[in-house]
Amino acid sequence: MKISEFKTAGKLITGAGAINALADEINRLSISSFAVVTDKGVSQAGLFDLLLAKLPVEPTLVIDDIPAEPEVTIIENKVRQLRDTKIDGVIALGGGSAIDAAKVLAATYDYKGSITDLFGENLIKERSLPLIVLPTTAGTGSEVTNIAILADPIEKVKKGIVSHCLLPDVAIVAPELTLSCPKSITAASGVDAFVHALEAFISVNASPITDALAEKAMTLIFHSLPHAYRNGENLVAREQMATGSLMAGLAFGNAGVGAVHALAYPLGGRFHLSHGMSNAVMLPHVLRANAPFCADKLFAVSLLLKLCPPDSKKDFAVTILLNAVEKLCSDVGIPRTLREFDIPESVIPQLAEDASKVTRLLRNNPKQLSVDDIENIYRKAY
Repeated sequence: MKISEFKTAGKLITGAGAINALADEINRLSISSFAVVTDKGVSQAGLFDLLLAKLPVEPTLVIDDIPAEPEVTIIENKVRQLRDTKIDGVIALGGGSAIDAAKVLAATYDYKGSITDLFGENLIKERSLPLIVLPTTAGTGSEVTNIAILADPIEKVKKGIVSHCLLPDVAIVAPELTLSCPKSITAASGVDAFVHALEAFISVNASPITDALAEKAMTLIFHSLPHAYRNGENLVAREQMATGSLMAGLAFGNAGVGAVHALAYPLGGRFHLSHGMSNAVMLPHVLRANAPFCADKLFAVSLLLKLCPPDSKKDFAVTILLNAVEKLCSDVGIPRTLREFDIPESVIPQLAEDASKVTRLLRNNPKQLSVDDIENIYRKAY
């Protein structure tokens, strides 16, 4: 067993009604003047009003226009807005984009340099503002990871800021906050969560702890996502998805993700596909390329999800799993090919070149991929 460390938010509060703990946590962290970071979709769904009803005081500042897949320039503008207001805490309400934005805003409140200089690992050394996050989707796991993903408009690729300073002080995971999540986002974020768990499970950095979390996450997500997709008001399915997404976040936040994410980043950076959709469309194709190099693990997943009898041959069980993953994506409306997103085939070599530079993730992958390998995967996905 390799030496490993385990990172997560300072405190996790989960389950139906968990939002009722918000006021106590604000008081515990001695937050008296705070900014709320969210997006228009959350506000339109009535979730911001729900949050306001749980707050002990009115927010000093509301930033409610964080876009999906925010560019670094947007965050730099928002941090200037934040500094112009006297605050002593940040609360995030939303999906991965709003939470990632809040993580960076809280961590760079006292930072004098350019945020673009922080892409990479452990370049943020401290954070002065307490941070509480409340996810409204079951997918990103951002509430428990030390990573924030922003789009670089110059290089047209997504990049990660990685630092222990991005770990929230409190993550409140209340499944009722996901009830109004639209079907398309439920699907994309749900498959994204499954990708997190599966990639963590086959990561070269997996440990017994992350494996246990990934296994439970895959089971919950695989069986509950179709129900949450078909009936968004199904609170049981929503709670299973919220728990599965959280556990997947804990798994990948410590074991890392791999080539699915690496190949998804250029799709978001160049064509503005959402993070969840990019991962979802690439998942079956990357998994097929990885299969010969992690067959034992995929065999275990096939058995775990009860897709085949225990005495099945390994190759058969892995094939069944690959087909089941494709069916899961299809059942929740995920397009099968890049062509369906109007991505021109001529850009594939550039996508491969961009993805090959995401070494922070590719080094976790069970198969070390060359640029030619990556281009071949994109062509099969086309």
